[in-house]
This record gives sequence, C-alpha cells and structure tokens, in this order.
Amino acid sequence: MKKIDIILLICVIFLTFFGLFMIYDASSFAAHRDFLDKYHYLKGQFFWVVLGFILLTFFSYFDYHKLYNFSLPLLLFGLMLLTLVFIPGIGVHLLGASRWIDTGFFLFQPSEFIKLALAIYLASWLSRKEKGRLGAFLIILGLIMILVILQPDMGTAVVILAEAFIVYFLSGGRLLYFAGIIPVALVIGFIAIKTSPYRLKRLESFLNINQSIESSSYHVKQILIALGSGGIFGVGFSNSLQKYAYLPETTTDSIFAIIAEEIGFVGATLIIIVFMILVWRGFLIAIKARDNFGKLLAGGIISFLAIQIIINLSAQTVLLPLTGIPLPFISYGGSALIVDLCAVGILLNISKQSSV
Repeated sequence: MKKIDIILLICVIFLTFFGLFMIYDASSFAAHRDFLDKYHYLKGQFFWVVLGFILLTFFSYFDYHKLYNFSLPLLLFGLMLLTLVFIPGIGVHLLGASRWIDTGFFLFQPSEFIKLALAIYLASWLSRKEKGRLGAFLIILGLIMILVILQPDMGTAVVILAEAFIVYFLSGGRLLYFAGIIPVALVIGFIAIKTSPYRLKRLESFLNINQSIESSSYHVKQILIALGSGGIFGVGFSNSLQKYAYLPETTTDSIFAIIAEEIGFVGATLIIIVFMILVWRGFLIAIKARDNFGKLLAGGIISFLAIQIIINLSAQTVLLPLTGIPLPFISYGGSALIVDLCAVGILLNISKQSSV
C-alpha cells in the first residue's frame, strides 16, 4: 500500500487554514458590530475545521471500497434531506431560499451533502457494465435537480449537473447522448432566470458590465473596486476597506475579492495555482486508481470541487454572473467545509490504494 498523496494534503491544509485567517480578517468588523465579538465567525469556523480534519483522517483510513455498498442508502438519505428543507419546523427559510435544515445545534445544507452522495452512487452504479443506463441516469439526475432548483439554488444545480455528466462521460458514456439534453437544460435555466427577478437582475448586470460600471449591480461594483484596489501586490493583510460593510458576503461567496484586495494580483494568482495543483492531484489519483469504482469516485469528487472553484473564481472576477457558490476550503460555512474535507479524505484513501 502506498502513502497518501502528500501534495494534495498540503494544498488542502494550506487553503483551509489560510481561509480561517481570511475569515477572521474579513469578518472582524462585522462580527464586532453584530455580536460584540470580533472572533465570532472565527470561532464558529474553527470548530468546523477541527471536525472536518477529524473526518478527513477517518476517511483517509476507511477503505473506499466499503462505500460501494453504502451508495444507495447515502443517495436516498440525501434525497430525504433535500425534501426536508421544505417542511415547516424542520427546514429553515432564509434570504428568500429554503436550503437549510435546523438540527437544533446548527444549520445544515443538504445540497452540499448530495454532491458527495451522488458522486459515490454514480461511481458504484456506473462502474458496473450495464445497458440502458442513460434513462435511469437522467431520472435520478432530474429528481435531484428539481429538488435543488425549487430551493432555489441554481448555482448548486449547475455544479450537480456538470458533476453527473463528467462521471457519466468518464464511465464510457458518449457525449453525443447529451446533444438533446443540453438544449433542454438551457431552456429550463432561461425560464428559471426569467421568472426570478433577482436572477434576471444579476444576468442583466453581468451582460452590461462592459458598457458602464454604473449599469452594474452594487455587488459587482464593490467586487471591481476590491480587485482594482488590490493592484499588483495588494494593500496588505487586514488593510481591506471593502470588508467594512461595503462588499456583501465578505466571508462566504465574495471572500476571494477581499483576498485579491489585500494580497493583490500576485498573491491571488498564487492561491489560484494552489487550487490548480489540488485539482491536478485529484485527477491524477483518479487516473491511477486500481479499479473502475475508484476511478469514477475520485473523478466525481474532484469534478464537483473543481467546478465550484471555477464558478466562484469566475463570478468574483466578473467572468460569470454572481452565484451563491462558496470557494472550497476558504469560504465560511460548516456544511460545505465538512463535505469537502470528507471528500478529500476519500481521495487520500484512493491514492493509498492506487495501482501505480
């Protein structure tokens, strides 16, 4: 048995603890204003970091082959959780969305869990050589997509759609099969945008960004100001002005804008390079996995992580419309961090059992 992929582990440790520092940096003003405790967000995230690395360690030693038999129960459990968000008294409605479950101790976001559950299920199912898989694949994917879109959470729906297509392709499925599916997905996405004022406003502001900054949304303006203020080398750690209630969602979706403001183009580029190394190691683990289940599982995990990274960074550099996708390992939030660290633990276990 080989050793774990130490490069992947170092990247994850660095990003997670750098994220912990940036969460404190970006949130100290708002935390003191709202809770009279500038360490409020730091303490909350530190708990999730500790728990996440405990689970990462567990899954790095837990034989990933055992997940094969748990794949269907995990998927069904994920579907049940996605349904519970709509039940009053269990689901929590915040900011116009029903995406969370109140456990009594913390809020849990099932759409984060379903990404990993789907990767495990698809890997176990598609690793078996069976005919007529496309119809069943679309039914399962369609059910998950409907539940996520109804929350509503279009960003996560896009991540899940792309993750599923990538795993299906890696299993030997032909891209030609999706020729008729992609236009349908685009039409559904267009309808979802047209029928939602806030989504439509975000799209319009994105399409008009090259004409005039005045036509863009407040959020996009503040992102551009943060990026521009950072320049080449940044204004220095803790010297961000945008974190003082100017830029929305500084600890979650928009934390990269604060990073770019404080450490500039050079520092932000280095962070992106670390993410690129992480994705490269993930796909390398998939290539070297000793069995088809391991290949597809590693491919599914690194796919949903990579897609989230690309979407968040693209939105924060105004290459895509704004979404609610957090930046893996760095953004504030327990559900995403726990799931991502569990997923990395599984990747490390696959790397230990690789055939090369």
